Amino acid sequence: MIQWYPGHMHKASKEFKKILPQVDLVVEVLDARLPYSSENPMLANLRKGKPCIKILNKSDLADQDRLRAWQNRLEEDSQVKTLTCSLEDKVISGLMDLARGLIPKRNNRSSMIYAMIAGIPNVGKSTLINRIAGRSIAKTGNEAALTRMQQRIEISAELTLIDTPGMLWPNIENENSGYRLAATGAIRDTALDLQEVACFIAEFFLNDYPQRIQHRYSIDKLPPTEIELLELIARQRGCIVSGGMIDFEKVARLLITELRSGELGSVCFETPEMIEKEMALVEIIRQQKAEKKAARKKSK
Repeated sequence: MIQWYPGHMHKASKEFKKILPQVDLVVEVLDARLPYSSENPMLANLRKGKPCIKILNKSDLADQDRLRAWQNRLEEDSQVKTLTCSLEDKVISGLMDLARGLIPKRNNRSSMIYAMIAGIPNVGKSTLINRIAGRSIAKTGNEAALTRMQQRIEISAELTLIDTPGMLWPNIENENSGYRLAATGAIRDTALDLQEVACFIAEFFLNDYPQRIQHRYSIDKLPPTEIELLELIARQRGCIVSGGMIDFEKVARLLITELRSGELGSVCFETPEMIEKEMALVEIIRQQKAEKKAARKKSK
């Protein structure tokens, strides 16, 4: 279980609860490379049936087949609509159309739609807001947890966005989700060991996109393990220290950087079926913990 919950995120969750009754719908920005792991489970509980538009951001970096499968899965909820977004997309028209479809015009009230826009750190929410607004409003940067203050942004005569700080949840129970979030930069690089994150990425590519990693690093034959793969990449890219030893810290940073920049190609770290299996294991772990806790209480 990964715990990463800065104080300002606790404050953000309280602000979210406070402002939610005043909005018509929720816009949640997700990373298209990890539609499940970048989805805040607290948000689903807090919005309590309010319509939700899930923007799958950075879709140009995502595996399109897997992305479509996720859109179909997410839209099984009748209160949810999805919208893919990359740097080239004109987001505002698609967002307005979906918002108006979820919130029809009222005859006796203002036609303005108030939407809270939320998302975990580093999914590109601030950059997206600036593009929608057509001006620089939200602070941006390639580091988790930059947005700290809530702000209202009037996008048009029909749409006002209420921005909120990037908000993680207290415990990331699915260990794989934690590594995915670390790989894409949603969790600060100091939260998990970078070499462990790089091993997770290497194993993922060996299993899911072997030809991609083979082509990128000019590897004739892929090795069977992630450690051997990192060693091969290190030798190809000169991540060597004195005595010919592998500099695992350097090769880890190289692999993570190239993943985040898109140089490893379009990927999606998870499929709906993959997540179902992982969460089944998480449920077993939950039950085991509950049984141990009950046994300890009984023995006292």
